[in-house]
Amino acid sequence: MNAPFSPQHRFFRYRLALLISIAAIAPLGLMMKFYRGPGQEWLNNSFGGVPYEIFWILLVVFIWPQFSALWAAVGVCIATCLLEFLQLWQPPFLQAIRATLIGRLVLGNTFQWSDFSYYFIGSFLGWAWLRGIQHQILRAKLNNPEKSDRPLK
Repeated sequence: MNAPFSPQHRFFRYRLALLISIAAIAPLGLMMKFYRGPGQEWLNNSFGGVPYEIFWILLVVFIWPQFSALWAAVGVCIATCLLEFLQLWQPPFLQAIRATLIGRLVLGNTFQWSDFSYYFIGSFLGWAWLRGIQHQILRAKLNNPEKSDRPLK
């Protein structure tokens, strides 16, 4: 059996595509979070939920490449919805975590019902992004049978 990050490993190309995707979406999400200008309130606090969802979906599947795109998207959406409700709870230890940049980026600090729609949109787009990557990798393996062992599901 090949090491998980070895070029001979069956998930190597898939993980590489996921890593490139993460490298693209993370800066985009951070730029939205820190954007200053017209529409900054909406980009910083609402629409930023879209790349946030996509990032977490890509990260989950990067860590567990055999995980299905659908269940990764559903799981991340549920988790982020729970985190949104967690913002209603303001104990001192959570407030201390939210006072840090990482805490604010991961946990958020203000509950808004409208954020849920962006989580659903981001989860759908994250699922579609993953399916696109899977389709490309599977198609490449089908076109090169000697590199194909088991197709991605």
